[in-house]
Amino acid sequence: MKRHMRENYYVVGEGILTTGEDGGRTERPTTLAELRKFRFSRLGPKGKPLDELLLAKVAKAMTVAPTEADPVQPVSADPPVPAGFTYLGQFVDHDLTLDNTAAALGEQVTVAELLQGRSPALDLDSVYGRGPADADDDRFYAADKTHLKVGLTAALDGAGTNVNLNGYDLPRATQGSTKAERQRALIPDARNDENLVVAQTHLAFQRFHNRVVDHLADHGVPGAMLFSRTRDLVVKHYQWMLRTDFLPRIVDASIVDDVFTNGRRFVEPAAGQDGPYPSLRFGDTPTMPIEFSVAAYRLGHSMVRAAYDWNRIFNQRRGTLRLLFIFSGTSGNFDPFNPNVNDQESGLFERLPTNWTVDWRRMYDFAGEAGRADLAGPDGFNLAQKIDTLLVDPLAQLPFGAFGGSGIDPASPRLNLAFRNLVRANMVGLASGQQMARFLGIGELKPDEILNGSGGANLGSLTDTEKEQFTKRTPLWFYILREAELNGGRLTGVGGRIVAEVFHRAMEGSRVSIVRDPSWRPNLGPDPDTFRMVDLLLFAFEGRKDLLAPLGDEEPPAPPA
Repeated sequence: MKRHMRENYYVVGEGILTTGEDGGRTERPTTLAELRKFRFSRLGPKGKPLDELLLAKVAKAMTVAPTEADPVQPVSADPPVPAGFTYLGQFVDHDLTLDNTAAALGEQVTVAELLQGRSPALDLDSVYGRGPADADDDRFYAADKTHLKVGLTAALDGAGTNVNLNGYDLPRATQGSTKAERQRALIPDARNDENLVVAQTHLAFQRFHNRVVDHLADHGVPGAMLFSRTRDLVVKHYQWMLRTDFLPRIVDASIVDDVFTNGRRFVEPAAGQDGPYPSLRFGDTPTMPIEFSVAAYRLGHSMVRAAYDWNRIFNQRRGTLRLLFIFSGTSGNFDPFNPNVNDQESGLFERLPTNWTVDWRRMYDFAGEAGRADLAGPDGFNLAQKIDTLLVDPLAQLPFGAFGGSGIDPASPRLNLAFRNLVRANMVGLASGQQMARFLGIGELKPDEILNGSGGANLGSLTDTEKEQFTKRTPLWFYILREAELNGGRLTGVGGRIVAEVFHRAMEGSRVSIVRDPSWRPNLGPDPDTFRMVDLLLFAFEGRKDLLAPLGDEEPPAPPA
């Protein structure tokens, strides 16, 4: 949950907007600080803040969705969205926002290297870091400097779990003076070990890379070119999957098709013109609109379920959100009985225990794969919550450690994720939904649509005065979620346009880009036009059920006496 901890945003042309418990402020950075900050931009106009008491009421109304104890499968969009896409979206967020220049502080680096290192590009730098030739990041790679390291699970007593499984945990430091140091994942972005689903997603990409290495080596690619050729092929397949599989599940397909066919109209549409630094061009160094980061792409918070059917052992929704955070190295310590992440020596394990390995068939829909009935999950697959104005209620009471928030009153609305999202927008002066609709030339939602929606948050607790304020200056995040709610669970209007254009810009700005190479087609899927997330997993796990679901479907037979 570290991604909720960003406390400042360097907005090009404005300065560093700092948020915190005591409000927000703007600082003017030095030239060096400006170069070293991740670069945001403001797409639309500035907005006026709403009263925090009003926002607290709205946040409370948004966090009343099913609890961990609720046995009912959450409502999803039509067609349904497999739950794995919720956390794929989080993985993508970390790829977009990785600070890849931290190790360069104090060193002589060029302006271009500094800006590119902090630019939002969909290039999997959260997996690759700066590559095996870098003196710091080579630790993420195997001895051949081509394959990525993977980790070993920790065996424990139990049928089918008393074995260390290689390649089912992230690689971990294993050395250090404290248990916390030894638990630390050896990956470029520690945020990808903040919950178990995103950690296993990161691991799947590592395995996909390693399989592509072997595939290209078998086809005669020489060793000196093997890493670069593999990375390029992996990144292009990743971008193709996002364009054709991920985005159409969360955004109106017509908007996605329009942006990728006709180009962008609002997010840096003039890429290629001279930017603020003479040696750079907008086409090389994208910025991230603050409207995307603080509002539109927080759509994933509404997709989170309170519990999941995780694997053979943690089935029937026993994979709760709380446990999925505990069984990670950044937000947890692998100890459900003493989940104290501030204790450097706490935790039952230093690696993921074997009984928590994922069954991918339960997170994605493999049932339609021709001739592969064995790939269908035994109980189907988990659905994501529909994108709407409701969040599951565990997100109303986040753990103190998620924000370094020791000393916060347990009754404080600041522990509510919805409240934090709404207040952060206040602090950075984010435009309202109505302002952005006018800016983008999109029809505004009517007051009754904002207040009533379609099965989402009930705003009946607001006074008449508050309702009038809220329908005139609706926070952008809520507005975008209400748009999706009224559209059956997919972003449209303001939210759809922002998300589709930012993804297009991030692909265009990547060193390897399907946008700049429109004739490219995938060759690791079932046909020349198709590469989905299930195809990535099938390739990574060799198309084998026993690798996609290492714990199987049923309890293995007891050994003979």
